[in-house]
Amino acid sequence: MLDLTPSQTVGPFFAFGLPFEGGGDVVPAGTPGAITLNGTVRDGAGAPVPDALLEFWQTGPDGRLPTRPGSMQRDGRTFTGFARVATNRAGDYTLRTLRPAAPSDAPHAPHLAVTVFARGLLHHLFTRVYFPNHVEANAADPLLAALDEERRATLIAVPDGGPTGPGYRFDVRMQGPGETVFLDLSTRGSGAPPATTETPL
Repeated sequence: MLDLTPSQTVGPFFAFGLPFEGGGDVVPAGTPGAITLNGTVRDGAGAPVPDALLEFWQTGPDGRLPTRPGSMQRDGRTFTGFARVATNRAGDYTLRTLRPAAPSDAPHAPHLAVTVFARGLLHHLFTRVYFPNHVEANAADPLLAALDEERRATLIAVPDGGPTGPGYRFDVRMQGPGETVFLDLSTRGSGAPPATTETPL
Protein backbone atom coordinates (compact mmCIF):
# COMPACT_ATOMS: atom_id res chain seq x y z
CA MET A 1 0.00 0.00 0.00
CA LEU A 2 1.32 3.39 -0.95
CA ASP A 3 0.70 6.46 1.17
CA LEU A 4 -1.84 8.97 -0.10
CA THR A 5 -0.41 11.91 -2.03
CA PRO A 6 -0.69 15.06 0.12
CA SER A 7 -3.47 17.42 -0.96
CA GLN A 8 -2.40 20.60 -2.71
CA THR A 9 -4.03 23.98 -3.19
CA VAL A 10 -4.58 25.01 -6.79
CA GLY A 11 -3.00 28.38 -7.59
CA PRO A 12 -2.42 31.21 -6.98
CA PHE A 13 -2.35 31.97 -10.68
CA PHE A 14 -0.50 34.62 -12.63
CA ALA A 15 -3.23 37.23 -13.11
CA PHE A 16 -1.41 39.93 -15.07
CA GLY A 17 -3.82 41.65 -17.44
CA LEU A 18 -7.02 40.28 -15.90
CA PRO A 19 -7.95 43.14 -13.56
CA PHE A 20 -8.16 46.43 -15.44
CA GLU A 21 -8.48 50.05 -14.42
CA GLY A 22 -12.04 50.93 -13.54
CA GLY A 23 -13.07 47.29 -13.77
CA GLY A 24 -15.55 47.65 -10.91
CA ASP A 25 -17.10 50.81 -12.31
CA VAL A 26 -19.84 49.82 -14.72
CA VAL A 27 -20.84 53.49 -14.50
CA PRO A 28 -18.68 56.42 -13.35
CA ALA A 29 -19.07 58.14 -9.99
CA GLY A 30 -21.91 60.63 -9.94
CA THR A 31 -24.06 58.80 -12.48
CA PRO A 32 -27.75 59.41 -11.67
CA GLY A 33 -29.34 56.29 -10.23
CA ALA A 34 -26.03 54.55 -9.58
CA ILE A 35 -25.79 52.05 -6.74
CA THR A 36 -22.83 50.36 -5.09
CA LEU A 37 -22.44 46.71 -4.19
CA ASN A 38 -19.87 45.89 -1.52
CA GLY A 39 -18.91 42.54 -0.11
CA THR A 40 -16.29 40.11 1.10
CA VAL A 41 -15.28 36.76 -0.36
CA ARG A 42 -14.61 34.18 2.36
CA ASP A 43 -13.35 30.60 2.30
CA GLY A 44 -14.82 27.64 4.15
CA ALA A 45 -13.13 28.63 7.40
CA GLY A 46 -14.50 32.16 7.20
CA ALA A 47 -11.14 33.71 6.30
CA PRO A 48 -11.12 36.43 3.62
CA VAL A 49 -9.88 35.46 0.16
CA PRO A 50 -7.45 38.23 -0.84
CA ASP A 51 -6.93 37.25 -4.48
CA ALA A 52 -10.36 36.33 -5.80
CA LEU A 53 -11.65 37.77 -9.06
CA LEU A 54 -15.33 38.45 -9.65
CA GLU A 55 -17.04 39.14 -12.96
CA PHE A 56 -20.50 40.68 -13.06
CA TRP A 57 -22.90 40.58 -16.00
CA GLN A 58 -26.24 42.33 -16.03
CA THR A 59 -29.08 43.87 -17.97
CA GLY A 60 -29.56 47.61 -17.93
CA PRO A 61 -32.48 49.50 -16.38
CA ASP A 62 -34.43 48.71 -19.57
CA GLY A 63 -34.13 44.93 -19.03
CA ARG A 64 -31.91 44.39 -22.06
CA LEU A 65 -28.26 43.40 -22.34
CA PRO A 66 -26.08 46.16 -23.77
CA THR A 67 -25.35 45.95 -27.48
CA ARG A 68 -21.67 45.44 -26.61
CA PRO A 69 -21.88 43.02 -23.65
CA GLY A 70 -18.67 42.26 -21.84
CA SER A 71 -16.77 45.29 -23.07
CA MET A 72 -13.72 46.16 -20.99
CA GLN A 73 -13.51 49.58 -22.61
CA ARG A 74 -14.58 52.37 -20.29
CA ASP A 75 -15.39 55.70 -21.91
CA GLY A 76 -17.05 57.21 -18.84
CA ARG A 77 -20.49 57.28 -20.47
CA THR A 78 -21.48 53.93 -21.99
CA PHE A 79 -23.15 51.29 -19.84
CA THR A 80 -21.50 47.97 -20.74
CA GLY A 81 -23.25 45.66 -18.28
CA PHE A 82 -19.91 44.04 -17.40
CA ALA A 83 -17.47 44.40 -14.52
CA ARG A 84 -14.35 42.57 -13.42
CA VAL A 85 -13.11 43.37 -9.94
CA ALA A 86 -10.45 41.77 -7.75
CA THR A 87 -10.71 41.49 -3.99
CA ASN A 88 -8.22 43.41 -1.86
CA ARG A 89 -6.08 42.04 0.98
CA ALA A 90 -9.13 41.97 3.25
CA GLY A 91 -11.13 39.98 0.69
CA ASP A 92 -13.35 42.99 -0.08
CA TYR A 93 -14.66 44.22 -3.41
CA THR A 94 -16.74 47.20 -4.57
CA LEU A 95 -18.93 47.49 -7.65
CA ARG A 96 -20.62 50.64 -8.95
CA THR A 97 -23.46 50.07 -11.40
CA LEU A 98 -27.08 50.76 -12.30
CA ARG A 99 -30.02 48.81 -11.00
CA PRO A 100 -30.83 45.95 -13.36
CA ALA A 101 -34.35 45.37 -14.59
CA ALA A 102 -35.86 41.94 -15.14
CA PRO A 103 -34.44 40.35 -18.30
CA SER A 104 -36.79 41.00 -21.19
CA ASP A 105 -36.33 37.48 -22.61
CA ALA A 106 -36.50 35.33 -19.44
CA PRO A 107 -38.84 34.86 -16.45
CA HIS A 108 -36.34 36.01 -13.82
CA ALA A 109 -36.32 38.77 -11.24
CA PRO A 110 -33.77 41.59 -11.64
CA HIS A 111 -30.33 40.28 -10.74
CA LEU A 112 -26.60 40.39 -11.41
CA ALA A 113 -24.95 37.24 -12.74
CA VAL A 114 -21.62 36.60 -11.01
CA THR A 115 -18.63 34.45 -11.95
CA VAL A 116 -16.15 33.72 -9.14
CA PHE A 117 -12.49 32.85 -9.74
CA ALA A 118 -10.30 31.99 -6.75
CA ARG A 119 -7.41 29.85 -5.60
CA GLY A 120 -8.33 26.22 -5.07
CA LEU A 121 -10.95 26.22 -7.83
CA LEU A 122 -10.39 23.95 -10.80
CA HIS A 123 -13.43 25.56 -12.42
CA HIS A 124 -14.89 28.98 -11.79
CA LEU A 125 -18.24 29.23 -10.01
CA PHE A 126 -21.47 30.94 -10.98
CA THR A 127 -23.99 32.62 -8.71
CA ARG A 128 -26.42 35.53 -8.72
CA VAL A 129 -27.18 38.69 -6.76
CA TYR A 130 -30.86 39.53 -6.29
CA PHE A 131 -32.22 42.67 -4.61
CA PRO A 132 -34.64 42.75 -1.66
CA ASN A 133 -36.88 45.51 -3.03
CA HIS A 134 -38.27 43.25 -5.79
CA VAL A 135 -40.48 41.21 -3.48
CA GLU A 136 -43.07 40.01 -6.00
CA ALA A 137 -40.54 39.37 -8.78
CA ASN A 138 -38.28 37.46 -6.38
CA ALA A 139 -41.19 35.31 -5.24
CA ALA A 140 -41.90 34.36 -8.86
CA ASP A 141 -38.28 33.78 -9.86
CA PRO A 142 -37.82 30.07 -10.71
CA LEU A 143 -34.34 29.83 -9.20
CA LEU A 144 -35.25 31.45 -5.90
CA ALA A 145 -38.46 29.43 -5.74
CA ALA A 146 -36.43 26.20 -5.94
CA LEU A 147 -34.52 27.04 -2.74
CA ASP A 148 -35.49 26.91 0.90
CA GLU A 149 -35.56 30.18 2.81
CA GLU A 150 -32.08 29.80 4.35
CA ARG A 151 -30.39 29.01 1.03
CA ARG A 152 -32.38 31.67 -0.81
CA ALA A 153 -31.04 34.32 1.57
CA THR A 154 -27.48 33.71 0.34
CA LEU A 155 -28.48 35.14 -3.07
CA ILE A 156 -30.18 38.32 -1.86
CA ALA A 157 -28.17 41.47 -1.21
CA VAL A 158 -28.67 43.42 2.01
CA PRO A 159 -29.27 47.20 1.99
CA ASP A 160 -26.06 48.97 2.98
CA GLY A 161 -26.32 52.72 2.56
CA GLY A 162 -23.14 54.71 3.01
CA PRO A 163 -21.26 57.86 2.01
CA THR A 164 -21.13 56.70 -1.63
CA GLY A 165 -24.92 56.69 -1.96
CA PRO A 166 -27.52 53.92 -2.17
CA GLY A 167 -25.85 50.60 -1.74
CA TYR A 168 -26.09 46.91 -0.96
CA ARG A 169 -23.88 44.27 0.58
CA PHE A 170 -23.37 40.83 -0.90
CA ASP A 171 -20.83 38.46 0.62
CA VAL A 172 -19.64 35.31 -1.13
CA ARG A 173 -19.03 32.31 1.11
CA MET A 174 -17.18 29.56 -0.75
CA GLN A 175 -17.98 26.70 1.67
CA GLY A 176 -19.23 25.96 5.14
CA PRO A 177 -22.10 27.51 7.11
CA GLY A 178 -23.96 30.05 5.00
CA GLU A 179 -22.32 28.82 1.80
CA THR A 180 -23.45 30.85 -1.19
CA VAL A 181 -25.69 28.99 -3.63
CA PHE A 182 -23.68 28.24 -6.77
CA LEU A 183 -25.21 27.21 -10.08
CA ASP A 184 -24.70 24.24 -12.34
CA LEU A 185 -24.24 25.51 -15.90
CA SER A 186 -23.05 22.19 -17.32
CA THR A 187 -26.02 22.02 -19.68
CA ARG A 188 -25.43 25.48 -21.12
CA GLY A 189 -23.28 26.80 -23.90
CA SER A 190 -20.43 29.22 -23.39
CA GLY A 191 -22.44 32.44 -23.68
CA ALA A 192 -22.36 35.06 -20.96
CA PRO A 193 -24.94 35.06 -18.17
CA PRO A 194 -27.74 35.82 -17.49
CA ALA A 195 -29.39 32.65 -18.76
CA THR A 196 -32.59 30.72 -18.30
CA THR A 197 -31.60 27.19 -17.29
CA GLU A 198 -29.43 27.45 -14.19
CA THR A 199 -30.07 25.01 -11.36
CA PRO A 200 -28.56 25.09 -7.85
CA LEU A 201 -25.56 22.84 -7.28
